[in-house]
Amino acid sequence: MFSMFEGYSTARYAGPVSDHFDGKRFVNQQSDASARLTHIVRRAITARLKLRRDYRHIEPGSPPPRRIGHGDLRVTFVNHATVLIQMDGLNILTDPVWSLRVGPVSWAGPERVRPPGLRFEDLPPIHAVLISHNHYDHMDIGTLQRLWHAHKPRFVAGLGNGAIFEAAGMRGARELDWWQGLALSRHVCVTSVPAHHFSARGLRDRDRTLWNGFVLEGLSGVVYFAGDTGPGPHFAQIRRRHGRPRLALLPISPFRPEWFMSRVHLSPAGAVRAHHTLGAKTSVAIHYGTFRLGDEDPDEAVERLALAVERDGDPRFVALPFGQTHSVSA
Repeated sequence: MFSMFEGYSTARYAGPVSDHFDGKRFVNQQSDASARLTHIVRRAITARLKLRRDYRHIEPGSPPPRRIGHGDLRVTFVNHATVLIQMDGLNILTDPVWSLRVGPVSWAGPERVRPPGLRFEDLPPIHAVLISHNHYDHMDIGTLQRLWHAHKPRFVAGLGNGAIFEAAGMRGARELDWWQGLALSRHVCVTSVPAHHFSARGLRDRDRTLWNGFVLEGLSGVVYFAGDTGPGPHFAQIRRRHGRPRLALLPISPFRPEWFMSRVHLSPAGAVRAHHTLGAKTSVAIHYGTFRLGDEDPDEAVERLALAVERDGDPRFVALPFGQTHSVSA
């Protein structure tokens, strides 16, 4: 198993300077407004204490089909940013988390308030796993090792993250730069796309590995997984390069306190704006109701999304119950 000190990551990308890599650290496309040490200290001082435990038992969803045909598209919301995408004969997981806690050690870090919407044992054969960045609630080593031993999937992540997989005994992870693509099968390719966020697993590795979203393209159309992101020019860029997504998976929390969270996260209203910028035919909410990461209550993001969608008058943006599968129309 991975060392209990894996939080103090030594993963460092070493490569040529680019418009988003200065030779040591990655940067966002816009002026880098992500939280700095002073913001983090202020946030720690003003954070609302969450002593109340409101873990809610939910029955897991039904096992999804082992495979679907070409041209079909199904999405199952598991929890947080974990989604099962089934398209063109492939089963793809995003940022998988089945652990009770997410943090540098198994006994610390945010604890889940709901169980996963699918039992791990009910997963179909997993062919690929997409990792948007190295934060613990997105790159959960315990879950990734379970997937490695049970399914031997192809792991795809941003630049510099391969060392974390190697240190945990998982070989062959593929690193992608923004706008770099990779074939997952004869019919499906994946492209790393920009996000507005940051990376860190320890005290000394801030922004040393790349964060990103992903675009999947196949006979089933275009699927966009945003990962974790704040607002930025990348939504319009993705639409220009890849066209309107048949499905967009967009984060809707945490959003409180706004002065802190809005730097690198979308609010429900911000996610609706991104939905329109992308021109998505259907959007499904992610990144909510699993871990207490902001000051809002676990159900508040979904309630705010419903209000934003009602004001907007566009019913094509939905929040699925945990474990629910949705067949996405063309």
